[in-house]
Amino acid sequence: MITVVGEALVDLIEDPPGEAVAHPGGSPANVAVALARLGLPTTLLTQLADDAYGRMLRTHLADNSVRLDPGSVPDLPSTSVARTKVDADGQAGYDFRIRWGSFPGVALTGAGVGDECLHTGSLGAILSPGADDVRALVHARRASTMISYDPNCRPSLMGDRSLTRSRVEDLVAASDIVKVSEEDLAWLHPGRRHEQVGREWLDLGARLVVVTRGRGGAWGVTRRGEVQVDARPVEVVDTVGAGDAFTAGLLAALSDLGLLGAARREALAVAGDGDIAIVLRRAADVATWTCRRRGADPPTRAELAAGESAGGPLRVG
Repeated sequence: MITVVGEALVDLIEDPPGEAVAHPGGSPANVAVALARLGLPTTLLTQLADDAYGRMLRTHLADNSVRLDPGSVPDLPSTSVARTKVDADGQAGYDFRIRWGSFPGVALTGAGVGDECLHTGSLGAILSPGADDVRALVHARRASTMISYDPNCRPSLMGDRSLTRSRVEDLVAASDIVKVSEEDLAWLHPGRRHEQVGREWLDLGARLVVVTRGRGGAWGVTRRGEVQVDARPVEVVDTVGAGDAFTAGLLAALSDLGLLGAARREALAVAGDGDIAIVLRRAADVATWTCRRRGADPPTRAELAAGESAGGPLRVG
C-alpha cells in the first residue's frame, strides 16, 4: 500500500486556445492515479469541496481505484483550480487558484500506517497552513514507512526562495526517495549543477535522488554511484502530469525490485547502477505515455506491457 498526501485540483486546459476543458489534476492526485493504474494499492489524503469540480475529482479517483483517506478534508469553500496553457512544444504553464487549509488533528493519526511508502510533494507540502500538518505527518511516519518526496516547485505560489529552499530541504532530510526536476533545481539553487545538489541531498539523508532533465534524460544517485539515462524523442501532445507519471513509475519500479519499504532503506541506499538504471528507464516509460496524451492521463501496467511487446520501451524526450 502507498499513501499519497497533497492537493487534488482541476486543470482547466485551453484546448483549443481560448476554450478551457476541465481535466482532473493536482500533482499528488496525479501520482496516486498513476500508481493505481500501475497496480499498486493507493490511498490519497487530500482536500476537496462539495462542488461540481470536487465531485468530478471524487469520481475520477474512485474510477481509478484510488481510495480517499477518511482523514481528507471534504468541505473546502471551493475545489482548487489550475488554468493551464500549453505552448506550441506541448509545455504547460499554470495559473493556480488553490485552497489548502489545516487538517484536523485526527486526520493525521491513520494516514500511512503500515504502508510501504508515503509520498508527498508539490504545493501541499509548502503552502500553509496545511503544509505544517503534512510535514508533521512525514516526520511521524518516517520510522515505520519509506518516504518519497517531489518538490514540484511552483515559484509564483511559493514566496521567498530562501524560505522555500529551507522547507524543501527539511523534507529532503526526512525522505528516502527524492525526485526533482532540473527546472525545480534551477529555481531552488540557481547557477548550480544538478549533480552537486543531488549529492548534497544524499548527505542530508536521502537514499536515492533522481533528477529529471526533459530531453536530457534522467540522472540518479545513491551512496554507491551515479547513473545517467538518455532520453528518446517523442511526439509530445502536452507535458501535463508527465513528472507525476515519472514519480509513480519510479515508485512502482522500486516496488517491483523489492526496494520499497522501511526495511529496505539500506538496500536502496546502496543500490547499484544496474538497478537504478532499470528504475529510471521504467519511470521514463510511464512519463512518455503521458506526454503522448492530453492532460494527466498515465498508462496502465497493461498498456506499458503492450507497448514494450510492440517495439520496445518508450522513453521520455
